[in-house]
Amino acid sequence: MSELRLTSEKRLRIFAGRGYPELADEVALELGIPITPTSAYDFANGEIFVRFEESVRGSDAFVIQSHAAPVNKQIMEQLIMVDALKRASAKRITVVAPFYGYARQDKKHRGREPISARLMADLFKTAGADRLMVVDLHTSQIQGFFDGPVDHLFALPLLTDYVGRKVDRNRLTIVSPDSGRVRVAERWSDMMGGCPIAFIHKMRDPRIPNESKTGKVVGDVKGQTCIVIDDMIDTAGTITKAVDALFEEGAAEVIVAATHAVLSGPAVERLKASRVSEVVVTNTLPIPEEARFDRLTVLSIAPLLGRAIREVFEDGSVTSLFDGHS
Repeated sequence: MSELRLTSEKRLRIFAGRGYPELADEVALELGIPITPTSAYDFANGEIFVRFEESVRGSDAFVIQSHAAPVNKQIMEQLIMVDALKRASAKRITVVAPFYGYARQDKKHRGREPISARLMADLFKTAGADRLMVVDLHTSQIQGFFDGPVDHLFALPLLTDYVGRKVDRNRLTIVSPDSGRVRVAERWSDMMGGCPIAFIHKMRDPRIPNESKTGKVVGDVKGQTCIVIDDMIDTAGTITKAVDALFEEGAAEVIVAATHAVLSGPAVERLKASRVSEVVVTNTLPIPEEARFDRLTVLSIAPLLGRAIREVFEDGSVTSLFDGHS
């Protein structure tokens, strides 16, 4: 009678959605493994079909899909991939969403509104996800929306390391574009040697998306190099108004640093027309060639994602990747 041999050896598998395969390729290169072959196509009415070309049974699966435009299509495809993995007996499924869609809808501003960020978490859980991995959520409270582990990674060390090598820290001020980002500005300040911070008083009408009124600068920025920090640049209205306000208050130079380059609508033209010296972002979202310009610097988030995936796979500690300090 032959002996039945059991093995608990785990297999790391990377799966890439069609929304941003270039980032998945970078992450796979960091890990030194290939992306699992996947067939995916759209039916004539827009429905999505997905099938994996190799067995995924017992694997530790990481499904990479950044929620770029068209956002709803990328989310639906990732949900379908998770469902397919669950039904194919993957051992553990981690949703890797460098940019988490609907993150700005994290609370009700008025009655009869959804909390879409919570709905997103519920959808991934229902599809079969065991874990989420995201980068720079719009608000940290979203971590509590998912019933399971959430690996909330920060691009802060990547951004501060790059900016810190380019500026005179003795003439540096970190600027939050509104009062809600002051805590992030404080963390930037800590990592840049304790430089002063300022913020811009901003008023927003919740009934009008992507539009705000920029008020006064709170803090002394005269003669300073100002780093305006934010989690994302969408239409660039808030950012460019902040740049104008800082120069009106006597700033010598303004650099913008943000994690997610959404760059919707007039964003690129607004940034090109502004007096900003440099716009520094990461590649959590695809940036097409026509959206790139001379003063735009794109840093790769792939090494951070690769390190986090390896730590999760090996059941190691990823705390240093979460707290903004490496």
